[in-house]
Amino acid sequence: MRAIEWLGKRVRFIDQTKLPFEEIFILTDDYLVISEAIKKLCIRGAPLIGVAAAYGVALASLKASEPTFHSQILKAIDELSHARPTAVNLFHALDRMKLVAEQNLDVETARLRLLEEALLIHQEDIEMCWLIGKNGAELISNQSSILTICNTGFLATGGEGTALSVINAAHRQGKHIKVFACETRPLLQRARLTTWELMKSVIDVTLITDNMAASLMQLKKIDCVFTGADRITANGDTANKIGTYSLAVLAHHHQIPFYLVAPSSTIDKTIKEGTQIPIEERDADEVREVFGIPIAPKDVPVWNPSFDVTPYELITAIITETGIHKPPYSF
Repeated sequence: MRAIEWLGKRVRFIDQTKLPFEEIFILTDDYLVISEAIKKLCIRGAPLIGVAAAYGVALASLKASEPTFHSQILKAIDELSHARPTAVNLFHALDRMKLVAEQNLDVETARLRLLEEALLIHQEDIEMCWLIGKNGAELISNQSSILTICNTGFLATGGEGTALSVINAAHRQGKHIKVFACETRPLLQRARLTTWELMKSVIDVTLITDNMAASLMQLKKIDCVFTGADRITANGDTANKIGTYSLAVLAHHHQIPFYLVAPSSTIDKTIKEGTQIPIEERDADEVREVFGIPIAPKDVPVWNPSFDVTPYELITAIITETGIHKPPYSF
C-alpha cells in the first residue's frame, strides 16, 4: 500500500484523518485538493508532504494553458508552499518543480517534464526510505525495546517510512523487538496510525499515553528512542512533532540512546540553529476536542504548537540515507 500515488492524470491518496477506523482513498485532479489535504493533515509527514506538493504542481500543469501557463504554475507553487510552514521537504520539492517550470519549454513539454520531476521525487523518497532502514537497523540489537512518537511509517513518506523503516528493517532481519508507541496528543498520530501500521506488519507494539514515557524509562523498559524529523538545521537542532523534545530530555537523563531518522531532504542548511525554525501553531479545537467531542470548556485559551525543537546535544545520532551521523553535527 502507498500513502500516495499518481494514477493516469490524477493523484490518489489515503485520508489519514479517517484511520484506523476507515481506509478511505481520495482521487483528485485538482492541486487545491492536495493543498487543503496537507493543511487538514489528510496528507501528513514531512517527506510525504513534499511528494504530494510535487504531484500537486503536476496536476496544476494539466489544467494550465497559454498564454498564462507559467503564471498559473507559479500560483500553484505559491499556494502549496503555504500549506504547512515547518516541514522543509515541502519547499525542497517545490523548488525543484519551480526550476522545471522556469525553463523555456512549450506547454506540452513542460507538462511532461513537471510530471517526470514529481515522479522522480517520489521514487527518490522510496529509495531513501529503504536506505534509511538499512542504515538504522544496525543500531537495533535483538530483543530491543524501542520508544517512538508520532507516525514515521509509509503514511508519512513516499516509501516505507523513516523511523518505522528502521524498525521494519530490523524486524525483517529476524530481530525480536518490542515497540512502545506514545499516543501523540493532540491528534493521536501514534495511536491511530503507527499502531495500525505496526500491527499490519505483525510487529509487537504497545500503546501508551505521552505522559507514561518517563515511567517506562525509569523501570528500564526502554533500550532506545527512534523518532522522525520535520526540519534539521545545519548544527543538528531538529524540529519534530511536539513531545519529541521531552522524550530527548528524558532519554538523556536515563542515559538511553536517542536517534533521529530522516532523509537528507529534511536538512535545511540555510538555517544555522533551531531558534530560527518557524513553528506551526494549529487550531485550538484540536486540543479542546477529541474526534469532535468537547473535553474542555469551549472558551478556554489553548496553546497548540505542532512541533518542538530538540537541541543537537541531546541527539545521539541522526540517521539518513547516506549513513549514521554522530555529533558534532555540521550539515
